Amino acid sequence: MQLLHKTLTLVGCAILLLAPFRVDAAKTAKEILDSIDDMWRGASSASIIRMEVKTAHWHRTLRMQSYSLGKDYSLIMIRLPKKERGTATLKVKQQIWNYLPKVNRTVKVPPSMLASSWMGSHFTNDDLVKESRMTEDYTFKITFTGKRAGEAIYEITLTPKPKAPVVWGKVIVEVRQKDYMPTVERYYDEQGKLVRTATFADFSVVDGKPMFKSMKMVPKDKQNEFTAVTLEKIQFNLPLKADFFTLKNLQRQ
Repeated sequence: MQLLHKTLTLVGCAILLLAPFRVDAAKTAKEILDSIDDMWRGASSASIIRMEVKTAHWHRTLRMQSYSLGKDYSLIMIRLPKKERGTATLKVKQQIWNYLPKVNRTVKVPPSMLASSWMGSHFTNDDLVKESRMTEDYTFKITFTGKRAGEAIYEITLTPKPKAPVVWGKVIVEVRQKDYMPTVERYYDEQGKLVRTATFADFSVVDGKPMFKSMKMVPKDKQNEFTAVTLEKIQFNLPLKADFFTLKNLQRQ
């Protein structure tokens, strides 16, 4: 839900003549996308996250603790409810594992499973650990500049590179012009069909970093279902090292 990991660089965007605008827009689009990918990360971070999941069959809430170090290391652990406590996901560079405490088993997640649901939510394994990165795995361009719903926004359309390990055929991101905060992300399959929509809210500044604190994912074909993620607490620049993100530590959680 991601998810979600972040040094934000705000840059000015002057819309002048058409040719200069194209040069500036390309640079600005990259900085915007990188800032979204990195928003909850920083050099290192620790956070408490609440995830509410509603489907046709059940409605539950998870409380999770998350640690990250740069873009290569992530550890996400479920703390509540009690029956799920200890379930955890670890990312070390290009590898991902899930730990299932009920059976005391660690399972490596193959690339083919990145698009699979994480803990029954509307987020994928890739969302939770951000295996993909927008500016590395997609080509992108600003496709709309103007107002929608009374808000001045930029729309950025992303198309996957030929060999990129991504699960989407296209992603469209809308951000506010005034601070580059994301407002909407739309995810499409390879046939160009809308699959799900993420909306963002509760914008604030934490330790000098602008960020959103909540997001909601809704699948297109199941409008009564959703997964909502709320950032309850976050700390940046903790003294974490790579040796914290190990399989042994994953199982101890």
